[in-house]
Amino acid sequence: MAQVLEFKLPDLGEGLTEAEIVRWLVSVGDVVAVDQPVVEVETAKAMVEVPCPYGGVVTARYGEEGTELPVGAPLLTVAVGASAPADAPTAAHPAPEPAASPAPAPSPASAPASDETSGNVLVGYGTGAPAARRRRVRRAPMSGSAAAPAPAREPLNGAAGAVAVVSPLVRRLAREHGVDLRELAGSGRDGLILRCDVEQAISQGATQAAPAAPAPAAASAPAPATIRTPSPAPAPVRATPSARPGVTRVPLRGVRGAVADKLSRSRREIPDATCWVDADATELMAARTAMNAAGGAKISLLALFARICTAALARHPELNSTVDLAAREIVRLPEVHLGFAAQTDRGLVVPVVRDAHARSAESLSAEFARLTEAGRAGTLTPGELTGGTFTLNNYGVFGVDGSTPIINHPEAAMLGIGRIVPKPWVYEGELAVRQVVQLSLTFDHRVCDGGTAGGFLRYVADCVEQPAVLLRTL
Repeated sequence: MAQVLEFKLPDLGEGLTEAEIVRWLVSVGDVVAVDQPVVEVETAKAMVEVPCPYGGVVTARYGEEGTELPVGAPLLTVAVGASAPADAPTAAHPAPEPAASPAPAPSPASAPASDETSGNVLVGYGTGAPAARRRRVRRAPMSGSAAAPAPAREPLNGAAGAVAVVSPLVRRLAREHGVDLRELAGSGRDGLILRCDVEQAISQGATQAAPAAPAPAAASAPAPATIRTPSPAPAPVRATPSARPGVTRVPLRGVRGAVADKLSRSRREIPDATCWVDADATELMAARTAMNAAGGAKISLLALFARICTAALARHPELNSTVDLAAREIVRLPEVHLGFAAQTDRGLVVPVVRDAHARSAESLSAEFARLTEAGRAGTLTPGELTGGTFTLNNYGVFGVDGSTPIINHPEAAMLGIGRIVPKPWVYEGELAVRQVVQLSLTFDHRVCDGGTAGGFLRYVADCVEQPAVLLRTL
């Protein structure tokens, strides 16, 4: 006899309390294996696939694509030990009402210990069992009624041809609004289609639409096969119009909500201060050009600043620390896990390069490139977005010289890098045109005073102006 088990949205770690369903990977009636990914969700930190700890037949799914669920809410139910899917309900998306719910399902801890179940519900962690091939099981028709054919799953946009789209969110947005990605010209690098491209196409489509609404079809006229029937619970709209004309309300959730919460906490808890200095980066730029001309892996400018930062933190360890409010202690950290601010279609993210102090310039360049690409694709894991001890913020890419950033809580400092531009500069007693950059350090005044912060920033500036200074500390 089949046992129906309920699988709930697991704790995804790092304090995450909710997730949004991006794409279902299984349908009602599908047979799933232990630890097979069943749904793709977007958290405030990353896009992840959630594996189901049970093996059996999917009998129900809870939530449409675009629905936001709290941790602990039901995701789906699985009939374990079922030989046929006759036990499955006919609704593909039943409402989670108490009256319609199956008998209370045992928790994973009390589930039978067999090959059809696993106690693992953490994302990315499984038993190592071989993944079974998905198959669709046809449901036997009920007596006295015709069996309705299962609706075909909607293919991904651009399945008929190559489409320059990386982000699953962009694909979903296009799918929800009926935008054919193959007809769009991407504004991103190498023709990459970005969210703004899809939103522009949606706006143009709304403007060009006929003002007169079509007359309602007769009750006996069947809908064309190419028209998708809207689901009873559509995905929530991210931006909703306000009662006041021209005003739009955007919910603070997902990445934007997580950023808002973290920055607000930083402002509440950290008494920050900022100091800055202009530096002549001509020699640093020349050194990078010479390194890249020698062959081998290319060295990024951000990697050189990272090497300078780790050397500066070795001289001023106070800035590689955090504050334990409960114990009223400053906790100085031995490793440098270097975060760097990256702007993506999903918003601002801060990937972390682990053990940056032990990496070469080549290794740092490769890791920065890998994490940046993962951030643009929305595939960064929660572990790659947490645990930083110091942050680099290269706001010069936005064409600005200076900034007073908010510290990435619970870190103690952040180095800001402005744009590098030709400016008049007194060099060796004469006025010359040099490549000048403004550097800023925002620091937690609880962990050190201005003398330490100034010493750190001055050392960074000296290494920028004379890269040979860095060689003396290696």
